[in-house]
Amino acid sequence: MIKSIKDFFSEKIDTSEQKSQTSSEDAVSIATCALLLEMAHADSEFSGDERDHIISVLKSSYSITENDAKELIRLSELERTESTDLWQFTNLINQNYSRDEKIQVAEILWSIIYKDGKVDQHEEYLMRKLTYLLDLDHQDMIAAKFNARDNLK
Repeated sequence: MIKSIKDFFSEKIDTSEQKSQTSSEDAVSIATCALLLEMAHADSEFSGDERDHIISVLKSSYSITENDAKELIRLSELERTESTDLWQFTNLINQNYSRDEKIQVAEILWSIIYKDGKVDQHEEYLMRKLTYLLDLDHQDMIAAKFNARDNLK
């Protein structure tokens, strides 16, 4: 599986100098996508709207094509299902993202929750857990929640 992840991203990289820089970025991309997928699965209903929303977010956030976004989802889903916890993903994000970038991830997570029109108790629990794991304040998470809700309108 690690080989397929490396192969996927090595096709997108031109020079060896970029490889070392992007390998860390690739791991963070997979970690972020894995969290998005975890949230989409939290209520046991991974809808087509949620999948389309994740694809859209990946395309705009990482400047990739729709096919590349689908492949990133596939690879991240493999990582997510094989992981024993979320710490490995949040740790990578904490090491590579600023506080503002983590708040943006939180907004995206909330937008996934709101995509089906209801907030499930499992989704709320997961957001509380991710607030702690991403080393964000409760106020940051509430602001992200309101921003995501307001952007739906």
